[in-house]
Amino acid sequence: MTALLIRNRSRAGAPVLHVRYCDFFLCQLRGLMFRRSLAEDEGLLLVQSSESRLNAAIHMFGMAFDLTVAWIDARHRVVDVQLARRWPPIYFPRRPAQYVLEIGTQHFSHFHTGDLLDFETLLEA
Repeated sequence: MTALLIRNRSRAGAPVLHVRYCDFFLCQLRGLMFRRSLAEDEGLLLVQSSESRLNAAIHMFGMAFDLTVAWIDARHRVVDVQLARRWPPIYFPRRPAQYVLEIGTQHFSHFHTGDLLDFETLLEA
């Protein structure tokens, strides 16, 4: 599985995140379901083939914890950020997105609409 480092170029104090790259249906359907927690710098990047509001929607079924969700366009610019609670069960971005970054709630203040992100691919294990 591919892993990435994600850096927020727009926020100097934001931590670097280690995320799994998830670009196929079953990986995206499962997402972080049934996980008990995330490490502080860990996350999941759901990747769509193109920008969309519908395809970038997430569900919170089977989640044991809340998430910060940042929706990102094809240019790696944040188009929406929401605190996703276990209820309501479905969240849609306000604008079309190609990437959905799911991370811990402690990162909510580290991402804002308009921020530009860098994605760095790590060697596959």
